[in-house]
Amino acid sequence: MATGLIALLDDIAAIAKLAAASLDDVGAQTAKASIKAAGVVIDDTAVTPTYVVGLSPSRELPIIWRIAKGSLRNKLVFLLPACLLMGSFAPWLITPLLMIGGTYLCFEGAEKIHSALSGHGHADATAASTVDPATLEEQKVSGAIRTDFILSAEIMALTLAGVSASNLVTQVAVLAAVGILITVAVYGVVAFIVKADDIGLHLVATGGGIGRSVGHGLVKGVPVFLQILAIVGTAAMLWVGGSIVIHGLAEFGIAQPEHIVEATAAFAQTVVPVLPDVVHWLAATLVQAVFGAILGGIVVLLVLAAAPLFAKHKA
Repeated sequence: MATGLIALLDDIAAIAKLAAASLDDVGAQTAKASIKAAGVVIDDTAVTPTYVVGLSPSRELPIIWRIAKGSLRNKLVFLLPACLLMGSFAPWLITPLLMIGGTYLCFEGAEKIHSALSGHGHADATAASTVDPATLEEQKVSGAIRTDFILSAEIMALTLAGVSASNLVTQVAVLAAVGILITVAVYGVVAFIVKADDIGLHLVATGGGIGRSVGHGLVKGVPVFLQILAIVGTAAMLWVGGSIVIHGLAEFGIAQPEHIVEATAAFAQTVVPVLPDVVHWLAATLVQAVFGAILGGIVVLLVLAAAPLFAKHKA
């Protein structure tokens, strides 16, 4: 009897250790996947605040909440099952889909640069000001959720690529954890960003000496921060998109772009001997971003060239 009880306790201990190891593995894989998706996350955080521009401050948080729910639905209801099916039955599709997503990121980054240089962004803002608030809100929310779907697909595909060798339970747990954590992180930060100026105004009106100083800093600093975040987001898109496409080309036997990245990074290390790992990363990132800008610029030119044809076809 005692022997049987000891054996049972040993079995329970073994199961507990296995469960703990699995949880540790899920945690480690989740952290690793989240770091890989950092560039896409930065872009998502940079893009989302623009969707509440031109709308009533009282609608800012409800709109962010609607977009966050749409983002979570994109990840958990549509993309997670699709990733699992693809990983089980068509794993060869992961790299091509990642490359398509990477190319889209390059296009988005290059298109933002083109809009800034050509003034199209200002024209779009002027056109939006003529739409009634309810319609404008619906347009912005639906547009944000569509854009999020692309970015979420890239995040989930990057995550799947990192856990493709793991068992099904680990894949489900990591994909779900990454989807939830990134959504909470992104839209939590976005909610703070869009309300930071209101917090600043409140501190200016009701705070003491330090509170007023902080409030003035928020009021003046948030617009500058948003501009910096937009620039960082664009750079992150070009870097992440370029690196994904370069890595995908290497997997298909076209290794020259990857060799150029490594050669440039190694050369930078010899020129700047201080902090070699940091210099290597910065140089590699710069080359990948330049590649992304060139690729994205080509796609922008193709889209602009094709636009009149589609307009003529619709007419």
